[in-house]
Amino acid sequence: MIFRITRLAVVAAAFAVLTACGGVQIKPDKGLPKPILQAIPARVGLVIPGDMRNFTHNETRWGVEWTIALGDGHTHLMKEVFKDSFDQVQEFKDLDEARNAPDIRAIFEPRIEQYSFVTARETGGRYYAVTIRYRINLYTPTGEKADSLTLTGYGNALAKGVSSGKPLEEASLAAMRDAAAKFLVQFPDQPAGVKLAKNEPIIVEHLAQTADAGGIDTVPIEESTETTVDTTPAVPSAVPIPAPSSAPPAAAPAPKAS
Repeated sequence: MIFRITRLAVVAAAFAVLTACGGVQIKPDKGLPKPILQAIPARVGLVIPGDMRNFTHNETRWGVEWTIALGDGHTHLMKEVFKDSFDQVQEFKDLDEARNAPDIRAIFEPRIEQYSFVTARETGGRYYAVTIRYRINLYTPTGEKADSLTLTGYGNALAKGVSSGKPLEEASLAAMRDAAAKFLVQFPDQPAGVKLAKNEPIIVEHLAQTADAGGIDTVPIEESTETTVDTTPAVPSAVPIPAPSSAPPAAAPAPKAS
């Protein structure tokens, strides 16, 4: 009982510090480790739209202003991911410029669809968790939309002291790394990846049946860092979640005889 009271007091103190300083502002931006993989032998175009370059998540929760600037970090992230994925990557300012480039086999346009997080207050002072959902639009060399891939990155970090900015930043970076790892590992097995591995251009007819329905596995990737406590995905910010339980899941009921 004393331990629980002390724990709640620490969380309350942290919240008081946040309120006093007027909010939390973070800007996750850190390079990725160099992956060991073979690049796909194709020349592709990359368009990072303005809404991703300037993406900022603003939210007021319990009277605290949270500002998470994801634009710069994701601009660097996407450049690194695609340069590691393909032999040649040419960046363009927009789709109109990309469709006029010679010898391009495909054009990629990544976007952030959703950013959500939970804080130590919602997890009993234990950890912060972040979910980032992405959509990567795939176009033919002439700019026709051929497919749309979705993937989700998950990350978490232990709560440390009264700081909220640092663990939230670590959780955000972990979610970004998670999404990058999924794309690097799983895209070569997608229909578009198989086609580009043959250095063939993407065409609408080839991917017509999977357009807007493509996806990359969204199961969290476990990390072996000291800041990872579990792989429970973050939920929308308005819904608090309990701390993870170590108890095994209950067995499913036996089917009834007909």
